[in-house]
Amino acid sequence: MTPRTPLTPEFWDHRYSSTEYVYGKEPSDFLAERFAELPAGGETLCLADGEGRNGVFLATRGMRVTAVDNSAMGLEKAERLAAERAVALTTLLADLAEWDAGDARWDGVVSIWAHLPAPVRAALHPRLARALRPGGVLLLEHYHPRQVGYGTGGPDDPTMMLTLDELHAAFPGWARVHTFEGERVVMEGSGHGGKSYVTQAILRKPS
Repeated sequence: MTPRTPLTPEFWDHRYSSTEYVYGKEPSDFLAERFAELPAGGETLCLADGEGRNGVFLATRGMRVTAVDNSAMGLEKAERLAAERAVALTTLLADLAEWDAGDARWDGVVSIWAHLPAPVRAALHPRLARALRPGGVLLLEHYHPRQVGYGTGGPDDPTMMLTLDELHAAFPGWARVHTFEGERVVMEGSGHGGKSYVTQAILRKPS
């Protein structure tokens, strides 16, 4: 069996070390289509935002964005992209396994391809539930475990991927604004390309 690649900060620093924006400079198309579900002008947290394309996009739409990632190299490129687009972006170097997102701190949380080991994810979800304000929105797209067979992006470990069943168990009683599991084409820079199996959710915390 081929050993799985550990997604360490060093891995991501190496991946982001070129001048190329690995996943492009444009936002996730899912985010671009559905960002209006997030509270307008709100304090918005972008998890594992890498080179900043999603956080910068939200900043251009008037949101007050904090981009969190464990790659210093990625966040440097995020800051350059924000300067290029003439928007304010707060960046924070942190390990999501340990970082505390606060209490009722955020109006929106965006998690695009933020794949984490299952124990880290299980600990993070209740922290995110606590960190969102009443009526706040979680907007998420991750690869589904079935994605491993597609080979078009994402980690090689299906336990790092996410299902709707896991999400609904983690956020019980939240309004399901949008949910989807299935195939779609994802084309993002050189990092993601082709037919993929994804999990999408937009969930609103009870007021």
